[in-house]
Amino acid sequence: MTRSCRWRRAPWVSVTKTCACAFSSRRPSTAKAGAVWDNPRQLNLAAGALLAVAVLLAGLAALQLLLSSPWFPVREIVVLGRLEHTARAQIEGAARERVAGNFFAADLGALRAGLEKLPWVRRVSARRLWPDRIEVTLEEHVALARWGDSALVNTHGERFAAASDQTLPLFGGPPGTETEVTRRYREFAALLAPLGEAPERVILTSRYAWQLRLARGLHLELGRDSAREPVEWRLVRFIAAYPRTLARIARKHEYVDLRYPNGFALRVPELKG
Repeated sequence: MTRSCRWRRAPWVSVTKTCACAFSSRRPSTAKAGAVWDNPRQLNLAAGALLAVAVLLAGLAALQLLLSSPWFPVREIVVLGRLEHTARAQIEGAARERVAGNFFAADLGALRAGLEKLPWVRRVSARRLWPDRIEVTLEEHVALARWGDSALVNTHGERFAAASDQTLPLFGGPPGTETEVTRRYREFAALLAPLGEAPERVILTSRYAWQLRLARGLHLELGRDSAREPVEWRLVRFIAAYPRTLARIARKHEYVDLRYPNGFALRVPELKG
């Protein structure tokens, strides 16, 4: 509240003192605060927010204590899965090296990533088993073929690096074509099966032309795939003619060019009647 006064001359007296008072309607800053405390709904909201913050902080503190506690150690790592190229002891040892902290603090994502770097391991899943075990399930690569000189291809068409003494077909192709070469290998093998033949080598050249070598040594030049004449058609044409014409002369190191639209060319060291 403020008060202001001034002097003025009244008509009936010489000098008089009048006071005009003006009262300000402005409320002090405490008025708003008082309004909050007088409002039960706002009080409940504020109390609920404070309680939620307190519970959150208490939960974080308890979680931190739980993760850093020496209690609940991991006492056992169980390895599941069919393993042919990797020893269980190797998996358990590698897993133990990557399990840091207690049962709750163990980083299962890092565990999976670390184990999947082992040569024959394709996929890993891991889970906690209360109160002190971690279960690790592994899937190994199943080698289908060799890729070039130093890699393998699994049955999913994925390339991986591992050593193997298995007798496997040879695949080759531009980078990123492993899945396509694997798919074509299966198609070619199914078509050749009635002849008792199988692809020994499947190559996709840098020009994306297909080359096959069969188990008996016959080399097939299939050429590039096209919508007008897919390479499967050329192979089917060859298979249909094989029993009548080529079965008697086909030997190792022979070469058949199937890129002709209405036939094929054959090269052999010598012909016999």
